Amino acid sequence: MSAHSLKDRLSQPGLVIAPGVFDMVSLRLADTFGFDALYMTGFGTVASHMGLPDAGLATYADMVGRVSAMAGMARTPLIADGDTGYGGLLNVRHTVQGYEAAGAAAIQLEDQEFPKKCGHTPGRRVIPMEDMVRKIRVAADARRSKDFLIIARTDARTTLGLDEALRRAEAYAKAGADILFVESPESEEEMRTIGRTFHQPLLANMVEGGRTPVLSRQDLESIGYKLAIFPITAMLAAVQAMKTVYEGFQQHGSSTATQVPLMPFADLTRLMGFEDVWAFEKRYVET
Repeated sequence: MSAHSLKDRLSQPGLVIAPGVFDMVSLRLADTFGFDALYMTGFGTVASHMGLPDAGLATYADMVGRVSAMAGMARTPLIADGDTGYGGLLNVRHTVQGYEAAGAAAIQLEDQEFPKKCGHTPGRRVIPMEDMVRKIRVAADARRSKDFLIIARTDARTTLGLDEALRRAEAYAKAGADILFVESPESEEEMRTIGRTFHQPLLANMVEGGRTPVLSRQDLESIGYKLAIFPITAMLAAVQAMKTVYEGFQQHGSSTATQVPLMPFADLTRLMGFEDVWAFEKRYVET
């Protein structure tokens, strides 16, 4: 599906749910469910692709390749984390154009200092608001199509307070952002304040164990959110399951005692596209 389809969906009633995907297996699996969007999580992608923390260590080159691979395979519109734009204004232009060419439907840009830190973690610092306004203007001008959406994230709430975060989000909207992302509100009432303040589409970041309450679809809709991302839920579940399996190997020396539900091997081969390989071989290879 195209970026246009995501823009159209956001103009329709109802909350858009975008589960996090972090590698090609999670991408292929999530893509089978018919979601309106998927979210390429920076935390999860850096962790799975590089084995490193989401702390400004990944470069544009590291990430745009992941965007291209995921967007190229997905039928579902992909929202991609673009961190701070990987540098100054020229880097922001290059990043936006690269992500758009790679097939993403939207890019998320944030106002943190470099090196950035993962949201919901301590020590995040933000650049001056005016500097981020210029980044958003560059991003909006750099895209080739208005269907490619700019998500402006502010991390100001944690260090500078909610009022400053609201002030920044308003400025970013005026600069050309399509979706506003006020990161890390710390209560449902703060989330409701955000919902009352803006008419532009709002993004809620639902991180289990993070600083923001994880709310139901109904509550998010009533507050006024239009898009909800769940960046690491699937990754948390997958890593916990793998941990349990590996502990079982260590304790029992076999998988016979595992209590973790396993996908049938036939289903996994089907998910990964082996049926197409077998059909190809039957037509062209077998005699």
